[in-house]
Amino acid sequence: MHRAPQLTLPRGSKYLQCTWEKAYQDHRKKVQDAQPLVDTRAPLSLSHLHLNLKKLKLEEERLSVIDRDNCLLLEKVSCIMRTRGQTDNRNDYTHRRGNREQELHRMQRKNKIILGRITNSEPLYQAQKRQEDCARTEKYRDSLMKYPGRRQTCKGKSRN
Repeated sequence: MHRAPQLTLPRGSKYLQCTWEKAYQDHRKKVQDAQPLVDTRAPLSLSHLHLNLKKLKLEEERLSVIDRDNCLLLEKVSCIMRTRGQTDNRNDYTHRRGNREQELHRMQRKNKIILGRITNSEPLYQAQKRQEDCARTEKYRDSLMKYPGRRQTCKGKSRN
């Protein structure tokens, strides 16, 4: 045990000195017997976090699928061994080439009909009227210009 520290102040009596020393000894005993308040133990281990049930279930399902496929293959192999082992090469499919050609001819007929409609239809604007408007606009422009220069005509060609 530790001894009481020597005080710089003089003590008044031996009784006070014993009382203070006893109080100090009690304090040291309490400090030594004190328990920590912070819990430093490892946290509780939760078993459902370590045991991944979903992963186990998926693995079990995968293994059951593999077992089922293996059984089917075994059955097929045993069937081949029981019989003469002939190959199964039937081609069960429908011939679609004729259907494609018919569809192509149908689309070509429709396209010809649409082309005929377009060529037989009347235009929405009149070319002669448009040319006359363009000529009139050029005439107005020429009358407003101070210096004649190169400019575009209505037909898209430049003239001097």
